[in-house]
Amino acid sequence: MKKIKVKNSKIRSKLMMYVWICVIPLIALFAFAMIRLYGFYQEYDQLVRNITGANEYNMSFKDKMDEMMYKIIIGSAMWTNPEEKLENENPKQLIKDAVLHFEKLKSKTSEVNIRSDLDALIKLLGILDERVDDILKNVEEGGHYDQNMEMLDMNIRTLTSLIQDDIHKYINDEATSMEELRREVAESLLSTLRITIVSFIVIILFIYFFSNKLSKSITDPVTKLCDMTEKFAGGDFTVSCDIESGDEMQTLAESFNSMVGEIRTLVEDIHREQENAKDAELRLLQEQINPHFLYNTLDAILWMTESGENKKAIQIIQELSSFFRISLSKGESEITIRNEREHVKNYLEIQRYRYQDILDYDIDFDEEILDLHIQKLTLQPIVENALYHGIKNKRGGGKITVRGKSMGRDVLFEIEDNGKGMDEAELKHLRGLISGEIASEDQRGFGMANVEKRLEMLYGSEYGITVESELGVGTKVRVRIPGD
Repeated sequence: MKKIKVKNSKIRSKLMMYVWICVIPLIALFAFAMIRLYGFYQEYDQLVRNITGANEYNMSFKDKMDEMMYKIIIGSAMWTNPEEKLENENPKQLIKDAVLHFEKLKSKTSEVNIRSDLDALIKLLGILDERVDDILKNVEEGGHYDQNMEMLDMNIRTLTSLIQDDIHKYINDEATSMEELRREVAESLLSTLRITIVSFIVIILFIYFFSNKLSKSITDPVTKLCDMTEKFAGGDFTVSCDIESGDEMQTLAESFNSMVGEIRTLVEDIHREQENAKDAELRLLQEQINPHFLYNTLDAILWMTESGENKKAIQIIQELSSFFRISLSKGESEITIRNEREHVKNYLEIQRYRYQDILDYDIDFDEEILDLHIQKLTLQPIVENALYHGIKNKRGGGKITVRGKSMGRDVLFEIEDNGKGMDEAELKHLRGLISGEIASEDQRGFGMANVEKRLEMLYGSEYGITVESELGVGTKVRVRIPGD
């Protein structure tokens, strides 16, 4: 496959320049606003994290520490047995975690008063750690219960209360800083909003004047070409579009003019071909419908009328009218299977008036396939072949059975007669006529060959007609079409 090299587009270059001229100022404005807002967000987020972390200690540190020490003193925590010490009842670890947390907060702040609060808090935690060591030493030695309880009340609980007060003070100071930050953010937002609005207005005015000029250079040729296209679509094949823009629109206008000229020629050719196609379709339809069938039917109607059998004559006329109505189908090539069934029934009913002594028939179609579509005149030529080459050549009465049923995603029709049948040579010859391998010398295989050719062209080689026959028994023809 030959690779086509695409030339640089002048219109594309114009549009890309316009896009970048419009986008770059907007990107710069957006980046300015985002950088300012992100800086305030980081400060605000850090304050919230600090307050949240400190508040967790404010809510639980005193109660946990007092409870741990009380359990250790009364022996409930089993401090003297290292194997039974509970990880969450270690006061030393609780103090260590608190010191690390508040030292981390101290490293992240530059406020003098807050650093002072945290220094005092860390010192109190250090003193608390020493008092806890005193009690733990007594517990390990044993026998100091009263002294330990006194130290718990006088030292531990007093220190935890002081620590809680310092945590309260730290939280209050951070909340004050948060309020100051809120006011600063509000003022910054107003300032940023003013700058953004002014810049946005300036950018919009610039884009408007620039885009108006650019769009005019692009849309004027397009509008002119659209006007010519509408006239052309309305049937005016004399239109011509002259554009001197020096870009792709000029090339497009020249191509349009060339296309109009070619289509004008093609339309004239199509009109001639349509007339020829109509004549060909009429000839095909005339060949598909045996004229002798029409003549014989009209003779039968005339005979019945002269014999006074008016009701039968009227019935045949109705059947004949329905037969040709479906045959023509307003020029449509497809009809429903329901109509095809009706077409076959009309044909057999008319023929039964003529061959009362030798013809019987049965039609059985599944209800689920009746609303599907089929090429018209698919089954009738096969039924006609069964009558003229099967039933008529048999001594005594005969029967034609037409079935239609769903087979998975396909639809299968069977036209079976108990007529004369065929030997191997005749069957092989008929199959050759149907497949087109043998040229048709008579009418025996013409209708079925016509059906086979149309089905193969429409649906592919996997669909079409198959024939089975046995001399003296009868013939069965299967027609398979897609059910979609």
